[in-house]
Amino acid sequence: MKKVMIASKNPVKIQSVKNGFEKMFPDQEFEFTGMSTPSGVADQPFSNSETFLGAKNRANTIFTKFKDADFHVGIEGGIEHFDNEMEAFAWVFIISKDKCGKARTGTFFLPNEVVNLIKEGKELGDADDIVFNRRNSKQESGAVGILTGDVIDRTKYYTEAVILALIPFKNVDLY
Repeated sequence: MKKVMIASKNPVKIQSVKNGFEKMFPDQEFEFTGMSTPSGVADQPFSNSETFLGAKNRANTIFTKFKDADFHVGIEGGIEHFDNEMEAFAWVFIISKDKCGKARTGTFFLPNEVVNLIKEGKELGDADDIVFNRRNSKQESGAVGILTGDVIDRTKYYTEAVILALIPFKNVDLY
């Protein structure tokens, strides 16, 4: 059984990692453990590079603490100004003893009311909770789930990026 350490206790992130690994490696067994890990970036990353660094830092921190695990996964959600709007996305960074994989989710644009709250200093999840009268939405369907009517919830959204980040581990002879 292979051990996967996830740099988060967020149930959405844990389930996304589990889904991604099980889809990419259906014949293998995994043990998944989540642990709160600092990102080393702002609570609400405001650029692609800061968001990427947050995912990488989380994975590296959990790798340093649990070298005996087979995989170490960091996920970081972020936002960035783009063409007078604000887009949302996330990065996934996966480390093993001998390689790493990384991938970014798709991008979607946030409604003005949410953007205005973010500009006032709120994190995306908190802004969503205020605008959509929710509680702790970032540990449930998230902004993407709210805005798509759960056609794509936060778990599905992250799962695809986990799968893409696992490409080097599935194709070891190519990477």
